[in-house]
Parts: sequence; structure tokens; C-alpha cells
Amino acid sequence: MLIILGLGVVPVLWSLVLSFQADDLVTPSRWVGLDNYAALAQDPHFAQAVGNTLLYTVLYVPLSILFGFLLAQALNRRIRLVGVYRTLVFVPFVLSATAQGVLFSFILDPQFGAANSALHHLGVSPQGFLTDPAQALLVLVGITLWSGTGFCVVVYLAALQDVPPSLVEAARLDGAGTWRVLRHVTLPAVTPVTAFLVLWQLITSLQVFDLVYVTTKGGPLGSTTVIVYFVWEQAFKNFTAGYGAASAYVLALALLVVVVVLRVLRRPGKALR
Repeated sequence: MLIILGLGVVPVLWSLVLSFQADDLVTPSRWVGLDNYAALAQDPHFAQAVGNTLLYTVLYVPLSILFGFLLAQALNRRIRLVGVYRTLVFVPFVLSATAQGVLFSFILDPQFGAANSALHHLGVSPQGFLTDPAQALLVLVGITLWSGTGFCVVVYLAALQDVPPSLVEAARLDGAGTWRVLRHVTLPAVTPVTAFLVLWQLITSLQVFDLVYVTTKGGPLGSTTVIVYFVWEQAFKNFTAGYGAASAYVLALALLVVVVVLRVLRRPGKALR
């Protein structure tokens, strides 16, 4: 209980109080009320961070779930070395975001990276990747898909193996093809798992930080500054802890809204079942 209170409840409450103060973590703080939140509403850098986070989420969440489901479908069968394939798909998820960032920083280095070397042999001009404002966020989405899709694959594999074979067999006896079996049997059976994955991936994408910190530091030109990195930057780089706490609570409110909306959307389906 003491650990939970000390590392969970107390920091949450303290940061809430801090969000209503001007605090540089050195001198005594002073109460400013809603000034931090009002400043956030007019801060173009915060607006850019919100836009980057939303774009990252819109790209990452549906693609990770789609690729995860397709790979799970492909691996949910008796084929040679299927265990090896499943392991190879899941291994990137086990790697820490820091290790992924260091790895891809070397691979995608504009001058000495293996990616541009391969493109050169294919006759393609060198790319900026993480140093190009137009490409950096998309590259981060690609890296996260490489690592995060494995989690969706494992969860979907477990769900697909719980689909009653008798239902699939009955559908095929009734003349249903592969698409109809997928649409009317498989997808309804894995709907609860899909809802869980949507919520999980949404929370993960809205809280992305490690990969950005290791690879781009929010650049170039703020093109990869996401909300959590903005919070860290304000609190521990610019020493405006109260402002950073306010932005953190805006993110917490956004996460709460996402959870509530998803639960409301699931209720009609649950009632029908």
C-alpha cells in the first residue's frame, strides 16, 4: 500500500496541484490558477504536439491491428516451422524502445546508414528519414509498427484458436467461402479482442515517448514532438514544471475520454449479445 501510494497516488495528486502553480523546481512556487491551461490553449508548440500525436495515433493504431490480424490469420495454421515464424514476429515487441531507437538511428543515418546504402544500389536518391521534417514522423510510425504489431499478432492468435472449429465447419458445409467465413464467423468471434487491442494501442500511441527521445528529440523543426515529449521538455528542459503538469493533465483527460467513448460504443453490442 505504501509503495502504491508513494509511487502512484501521491505523484498524481501532487502534479494536479502543480498544474495550477508556476514552479521551476528550484524557487518557491506560486499559485496561478488556470493560467497554465489558458496558456496551453494559445501555445502553437502544444498545438503542434497534439497534431503530431493525433497523426501518429491515426496511422499506427489501425495499421497495427490490421497487420496483426492478417499475420495472425497466416500463422494460425499447421505449416512447417510455424513456431519459428511466430517467434520472429514477436521478438521486436520484446525489444525496448531505447534499443529500437539506437538500432534504427544507425540504419537510417542519412550519410552512413544501411538504408541509404541499399537505396543507392537501387538507383534511388538518398533520403533524410529521421532528419527530414516531412518523413520523420512517418518513419517513427514505421518503426513502431515493426515492433508493436507482434503484440497484436499474439493476442489475435490466442483469439483465433478459441474460435469453435464446429462453427467454421458448419459455415463451409453451408457453402460459405473464405471471405464469408471470415466476415460472419471469425470477425464476430474476435470482436472483444479487437476492442481491447484498439484501447491498448490507443493508450500506447498517445503515450509514446521513448522512441522520440532516443531518435529525434522532437525534431526536426518539431515535426516529431508528441504530447509526452512536450510534457518532459517543459518540465525538465525548460524548467516550467507547472506548465508541464498542466499539459500532462490535458493528456490524462484525453485518455479518459477515449476510454469512456470506447466503453459507450461497446454497450449496445454487449446488450445485443
